[in-house]
Amino acid sequence: MPSLLSFRRAAGFLATACTLAASHVQAQDLLNQLETQTTDSLRREYVTATFKGTRVINGHSIETPGKGSMLFLISHRFGTLNSGAYEFFGLDQATIRLGLEYGLNDQLAVGIGRSSLEKTYDGFVKYKALRQSSGPRPMPVSVTLLATTAVSTLKFQPEPERSTTSRFTYSYQALLARKFSSNLSVQLMPTLIHRNYVDLRRDENNVYAIGAAGRQKLTKRLALTAEYYYLLPGNTADDYRNSLALGFDIETGGHVFQLHFTNSQGMIEKFFVPQTTGNFFDGDIYFGFNISRAFQLRSQE
Repeated sequence: MPSLLSFRRAAGFLATACTLAASHVQAQDLLNQLETQTTDSLRREYVTATFKGTRVINGHSIETPGKGSMLFLISHRFGTLNSGAYEFFGLDQATIRLGLEYGLNDQLAVGIGRSSLEKTYDGFVKYKALRQSSGPRPMPVSVTLLATTAVSTLKFQPEPERSTTSRFTYSYQALLARKFSSNLSVQLMPTLIHRNYVDLRRDENNVYAIGAAGRQKLTKRLALTAEYYYLLPGNTADDYRNSLALGFDIETGGHVFQLHFTNSQGMIEKFFVPQTTGNFFDGDIYFGFNISRAFQLRSQE
């Protein structure tokens, strides 16, 4: 029979082997963790969902539809709240815009729309130039470039019919946004509006404005939004008012439902930047909504 000494030696050898094996496993786990941390530290992480829709309220946000995604957007404005009970506080009146937006890829999108106001058709090109990110070479903000054109098809009577060229208006914006946290996003919008035709000689063909917007998340599916466009000093700023809007974003599955109050009747840059006439604090407030639905037309690779 084996001696007690031999048994002790075997047990000691087995314990040593187990200890070495455990140490090797721990070392391997530690090495894997270090490799994972190193890889993560070298990976650029992009910020997503700075805003939940392609519109803040009236104006565009930095967001675009994803690659191959078609967005159907309905924008609606009732009349002013101070129009009185006879007009059912504006609900008897309505202005509407129907729009389609399509993501050519994850950075470039195009869109078209038609507004009942002045029977206006519009189109735009939108490009995500920079995306907020963390990691190597972090980018503190997102930047999206926007160019739009709009043409009025309204018959101008009894005035002489205007030429086709005179009916066009163009707008250019740089949208700069930062998502400070999961709840708060802020956006700035330097804006240029060029109008081929103006009613009076003193009116400006080129109108400059600076917009600011924000989104504060209140609950998982509800957020408070605000938007303001300041007209730079000039004749247009003297004759018209700055556009102001307050609203709520409501997420309902595949829909983003936006309720808002604004002193601007129009829903494209041609109207709400240089042609806002309502005084928000005198009750010239249009209640309205935006509702959007996305359809995936092309699979993402």
